[in-house]
Amino acid sequence: MTEKLADSRYFRKFSDVLVPFLSWIIITLPLWLSFFHPAVASYFILAFDLYFLYKSVTTTYLAVLSYKKVVKNSTVNYAQTLTKISGSSALKHFIIIPNYKEPLHKLEATIKALTQQDIPFKNTYLVLAFEKRETEAKEKERLLKSKYRAHFQDILVAYHQLQENEVPGKASNQTFAARLVEQYTIKHGFDNKNILVTICDADSLLPANYLSYLSCSYLADQDRSYHFYCAPVLFYNNFHQLPFFVRIQATLSSIVRLAFLSQKEHLIQVSTYSTNLWLLREINYWDVDIIPEDWHIFFQAFFTFGEKVRAVPLFTIINGDAVYSGGLLKTLANRYEQEKRWAWGASDIGYALKKFFTTPHIKPWVKFKKVFFLMETHLLWPTSFFLLTISASIPPLVNPLFKRTVLGFLLPRLSALILTFASLLLIFYVYFDIKLRQKLKVEVQLRSIPVLIFQWYFLPIVSFLFSSLPALEAHTRLLLGKKIKYKVTEKV
Repeated sequence: MTEKLADSRYFRKFSDVLVPFLSWIIITLPLWLSFFHPAVASYFILAFDLYFLYKSVTTTYLAVLSYKKVVKNSTVNYAQTLTKISGSSALKHFIIIPNYKEPLHKLEATIKALTQQDIPFKNTYLVLAFEKRETEAKEKERLLKSKYRAHFQDILVAYHQLQENEVPGKASNQTFAARLVEQYTIKHGFDNKNILVTICDADSLLPANYLSYLSCSYLADQDRSYHFYCAPVLFYNNFHQLPFFVRIQATLSSIVRLAFLSQKEHLIQVSTYSTNLWLLREINYWDVDIIPEDWHIFFQAFFTFGEKVRAVPLFTIINGDAVYSGGLLKTLANRYEQEKRWAWGASDIGYALKKFFTTPHIKPWVKFKKVFFLMETHLLWPTSFFLLTISASIPPLVNPLFKRTVLGFLLPRLSALILTFASLLLIFYVYFDIKLRQKLKVEVQLRSIPVLIFQWYFLPIVSFLFSSLPALEAHTRLLLGKKIKYKVTEKV
């Protein structure tokens, strides 16, 4: 009965719009609730402020923890360790680079980083995942194969042609490329559990120890067949080119991604990550009719195998590009579109809720924690800015009688005090920004330092324009049934 309900058209519609609907309810709550129960609205606002302070402190602590582990792991010689582990030479690494109209120099930089891997065995395979509709792809293939063929055991080239049931984007492209890898491994008699597939964005520069670190972690992992492996992608590769609005967002995202690495239970891979071919085959690769593919494939695996599935952190740093399209306005527009596409991940909630009721082999509490984390993440995305900035002034404004009460008088002041404590943590963010740039050898001139500190005063504006607003648009589109189209983020 439960499975039949979860498969019904009404349940699918309800689960798709639940979080977008709640987003609008929460954003407007201080306005409509203050007419009737201003005290309830006030306590809700203060509770959210305290929750935000808790999340800020937790994120800062996790960032410190992650950074210390990154520094510690940078001294470990994983390549040497790997030579002492039984079975290490049997591992094969297939690095898939999904791309569409990426500048050749970006692809070359990414591939060059792969040629500098310190892995002691020649067991790396490059997979160039092109789209057939890109007219320049054949010439790129010719140039890249001629220049880098000697650096890899083999170079595979996939030309994905969009099918009727597919959505343009990474998911459908990667699935086509991974199936090509599967055919290749069958032909050569490779064991799927010895095949590590790394999804590498076309602008992600893997550190020299990535494959050796990944190999060591995989071989030491008892449940490796069910795990994803990921390192944070930080946006410092084109740091000097960025308009400061985009630079603030990129820096903040980088620090948050670093913090996520120490979340353990709630860690889910993003953008560039690795897993084994056996797991990909078991879950039939990436669903080809979705846009946000990284979290989605995690949940595909989770609802197939249950709590054995998790993301394992690799405490090293992948250097990537933030959005930059040359001109200021074009860059800002593309950054907005990128955030909207990421926020479209709220569409995974409908999938997860359906699976919650159709997977009796997984413990309810285990499923609940995963689904709740997914919903919480996407609910906070569009709502936080509004609750933190303007909500505390609304109850006294719309209800003059409440303004004369003690709570009505104190609400804006208490909210401001809590947020002031949270804002003090930006000192740590400035520190992390400096340390991460040093580690990635992104030099900054001394005269630029005051600007890099002053820019944080614009954080509320940046958070609104390039986080909450695009997320709210994505949620509203979900609510109204207006799908978005996948747009490749331009990075020149």
